[in-house]
Amino acid sequence: MLTYVHDLSDPRLDDFFRLTDVALRKKLETERGLYLAEGDKVIRRAIAAGHTPRAAVLAQRWVDSLADFFPQDVAQFVVPEELLTELTGFQVHRGAIASMNRPALPGLAEFLARRPDARRIFILEDLVNHTNVGAIFRSAAALGVDAVLVTDHCADPLYRRSVKVSMGTVFQVPWTRITDWPRSIGELTDAGWVTASLALSHNAVTLEEFAASEAASGKVAMILGTEGDGLAHATLAHCDYVVTIPMSGGVDSLNVAATSAVAAWALRPH
Repeated sequence: MLTYVHDLSDPRLDDFFRLTDVALRKKLETERGLYLAEGDKVIRRAIAAGHTPRAAVLAQRWVDSLADFFPQDVAQFVVPEELLTELTGFQVHRGAIASMNRPALPGLAEFLARRPDARRIFILEDLVNHTNVGAIFRSAAALGVDAVLVTDHCADPLYRRSVKVSMGTVFQVPWTRITDWPRSIGELTDAGWVTASLALSHNAVTLEEFAASEAASGKVAMILGTEGDGLAHATLAHCDYVVTIPMSGGVDSLNVAATSAVAAWALRPH
């Protein structure tokens, strides 16, 4: 149902008005909090993935193409373009923002059991940059990675910046949080996964060597570390392999998002 709104103090816009992503996650009116999806492509992918919209704000010029897409019981507020920028705090180029209810995240055992044919997984350990998280999801979708696991302290894949940079692939690539990390590496091992940490280490094998090994022919979980300090020593101690990408030109390492793309390409199942 369309409603035209010209007053930003209207309480029906509370989901959108000056709320940080942290505040959205803790919003008390919903069981697990909210996140914001910006743009028709992202919103469509979120709904196609089974996420439930709560409300939407549209610019007038996007009403004809987007209004009929939402379920009839979802409130849709049409706001003048100049107020839309004030409402969100940034210039909106994609015409619509929807507040979405966060889905429940399954535990690791249930998550893996749902995907018995999966062969490649990314594990993101404590990444703090939401742009990197979104870029890694985009690489995962493009290069055939079946799922992503994020540790407890990793940046939120449903943060607005992550969703935007991923081009909505955070809804396409299945993901959940892995707890008790890195001890939970044992759960992956018990489920038949080989764990390979991407890191600089004296005992590392090259990515090319690992890709050609028997270990890489099965299920491989590729572990990517935080942008500053890299992977924790405990993680390196628990995993099966440490893998490195040889560098030249005086460069010691790649950005973590670039590393994910190179590793996914090299380890793509044949």
